[in-house]
Amino acid sequence: MAGSTTSVFHLPPAGDQSTDTPARTLDRIVENSTEINGVWSDDVANGDWVIVRTRNSTYSLAPLGEGRYHVTGGWFAARPADEQDVRIAGCTWGGAAIHTRLVAAVGMFLEFDNGVRTTRIQDVRLIKLNGGRDDRTH
Repeated sequence: MAGSTTSVFHLPPAGDQSTDTPARTLDRIVENSTEINGVWSDDVANGDWVIVRTRNSTYSLAPLGEGRYHVTGGWFAARPADEQDVRIAGCTWGGAAIHTRLVAAVGMFLEFDNGVRTTRIQDVRLIKLNGGRDDRTH
């Protein structure tokens, strides 16, 4: 894949996280939502790949447009059909508040519209087609 670029986000090593981290209240989530270090739905175009490594699995997501992704790995690999086309509902910190424009972010949980929620995300890689250039523009 000539001309591709990759963005990588990692979970800090255990012990690097401060014990005086403020609680994740809904107000704080809203305040800091634009500062979340992850892959946003607006960042992903058809032809790109998002690789998500959780505590237990690795998922490969290929965007299909209109919020749908072709997903393989993880929970989907344990099913008769190893791959499915699903929507990403968003990401959570494990509670009910869901960030719907977020595809994946380290430290969060990825939720699909079929009810599947991953274990905590450890690593996210966005692999851009054509080095991030949009060949549809002239």
